[in-house]
Amino acid sequence: MRQTLVMQNYLSYYEKGISFPDYFQLLEQLMAEHKTTGNDHSPEMLNYAKLNLQRMKRVDKTFHAHEELEAALSQINAPQKWLIITEGWCGDAAQIVPLLHQIAAHSNGKINLRLVLRDENEALIDQFLTNGGRAIPILIIMKEGGEYLTHWGPRPKEAQDFVMEMKHKGVPKEEWIVEIHKWYAQNKGVAVQKEIADKLNSI
Repeated sequence: MRQTLVMQNYLSYYEKGISFPDYFQLLEQLMAEHKTTGNDHSPEMLNYAKLNLQRMKRVDKTFHAHEELEAALSQINAPQKWLIITEGWCGDAAQIVPLLHQIAAHSNGKINLRLVLRDENEALIDQFLTNGGRAIPILIIMKEGGEYLTHWGPRPKEAQDFVMEMKHKGVPKEEWIVEIHKWYAQNKGVAVQKEIADKLNSI
């Protein structure tokens, strides 16, 4: 009975989610109104959101599927639903969500992807905490009927370890944020593709 409730719960979140193009359009519309997702519309958050729109465009346009990922996608034998928990002001989401969108787009219709906002779905994100925090993005992979298969996020392991090390060393947030975006730029999505391929192969 409990498993059925979980299945229905995730499916209901998926059904109220939006597509990646609609998500991007939402962020652009909010930016035009000097807003971002969530309730914090401070200059600092708006600056993050503006940079993130630029990052998302770049990542989306420069995506190149690696052989390992293509092989994993080709072996999917049943349709999947992917649900991403995200926010427009999140720098990691800006680097990762377009990659997940492109991965789904390269699945030949096997993967259908939707997105929901973290702060509007606290009960959902609280099932996928990272070290007790609501870190995003989180990808939930489900069967067509909504049954949970696995999840991934909020960062590739190498990036997560890098951030945790900088926090442990007491590096100010403003500084490690710059460094993590340098890491993403240098890695070019390779780590995300590899870890998603590993997830797909393990299902």
